[in-house]
Amino acid sequence: MTPAHDTSQKGDYPWWLVALAVIAVALAVVISSGVYRQVFSIVSAGIGITIFVTLVGFFFATALGLGIALMALSDRAALRQIARFYTEVIRGIPILVLLFYIAFAGAPALVVAINFLLSPLISAGAIEPMVVRDLSLMWRAIIALSIGYSAFIAEVFRAGILSVDKGQIEAAKALGLSRTQRFRLVVFPQAIRVILPPLGNDFVAMVKDSSLVSVLGVADITQAGKIYASGSFRFFETYSIVAYIYLILTVGLSLGLRRLEKRMRQGQRA
Repeated sequence: MTPAHDTSQKGDYPWWLVALAVIAVALAVVISSGVYRQVFSIVSAGIGITIFVTLVGFFFATALGLGIALMALSDRAALRQIARFYTEVIRGIPILVLLFYIAFAGAPALVVAINFLLSPLISAGAIEPMVVRDLSLMWRAIIALSIGYSAFIAEVFRAGILSVDKGQIEAAKALGLSRTQRFRLVVFPQAIRVILPPLGNDFVAMVKDSSLVSVLGVADITQAGKIYASGSFRFFETYSIVAYIYLILTVGLSLGLRRLEKRMRQGQRA
């Protein structure tokens, strides 16, 4: 017998989505004319930068997070300790603080390290030494977001991999599959069903946290709104449009991820 709670949830009509759609349409009508139209045309110029920073940052964060998760599950104690140290330290630092640190302390150190590695080529005159300004503020922000989110994503991957039944892993070992083959053919296809929902939540969160790059002067949505509002003093109109754009992006992503999760559950049942 299905619990009453589950039945009521299954039959719930998504009135919240209807309310959001009505608000979105109303704001779209308002934006189509008057000062809101001017504000939207200026602020929307930063959408491309916001999407680029989010996609590239999330890609690197996912790759780094997967590597840290595999280290945390390694048979070697040293690798497990390094992964744990990295995860705890990075998760304990606010994203904004990490952004400033990477931009103004980490970037110069990275340039010094690159010049040291390329010193033979630099001494031979084959290439010019790299200077700090060669690493743009946008890429510094991407590096910071990637590092900051990689710690959270690493825990998502670790939990997903641990959710796979150990009996299946032992069966794969008995069949003679290598560690890489076991991960690729047995572990990951099952773990991704557990990993995808929280990973999607982290992606939506990064869309919002990408607004922090505006403190470095990166021309994203928030920075475009900040510049326009400070010059026109139309703070209400400007930040209403900024919030509207972010809301459209995040709600659209959330709905898409829910649909994908639903399809994966249906495929699992089949």
